[in-house]
Amino acid sequence: MEVDPRLFQLEMVVKPEWIDEYGHLNMAYYVLICDHATSGFWDAMNAPLTQDKRDGGEYAVVETHVNYLDEVRAGDSVLVTTQVLAADSKRYRLFHRMYHAGKGYLAATNEVMSLGFNLNTRGMMEFVPAVYDRLQQTVAEHADIERDNNVGRAIGQPRKR
Repeated sequence: MEVDPRLFQLEMVVKPEWIDEYGHLNMAYYVLICDHATSGFWDAMNAPLTQDKRDGGEYAVVETHVNYLDEVRAGDSVLVTTQVLAADSKRYRLFHRMYHAGKGYLAATNEVMSLGFNLNTRGMMEFVPAVYDRLQQTVAEHADIERDNNVGRAIGQPRKR
């Protein structure tokens, strides 16, 4: 596992209460871990402002697509990298890769679409100028990072002929 240093990174340990009856991470917790990565990314886009200083300017996830590729177990450390695929004045698209931190294999991917959201008005909003500029800068910095084969992938099943 070689991680491009331009990608945002989050490391977490899989908690025992996240394990399902099959002895591995329950599918919902793959999403939870990636949600923590999305939140960390958003904090980085808003730095140095913390949520209590952002006057309600946040985000809302409106779509997500997960690919479960390999299992992780209780106590395993996972590393999530975050690549910004695109952004405009009201939305951004992220791609998370979740690796087993010790063994280096790719355990899951998660593509996320988020919209600007104002917690005070409970409605959609454009990103504040500083965040918009930082998003555009990050899109440009990530533009030449190879895209995973799961980017843009939809659920599908070939039709029988």
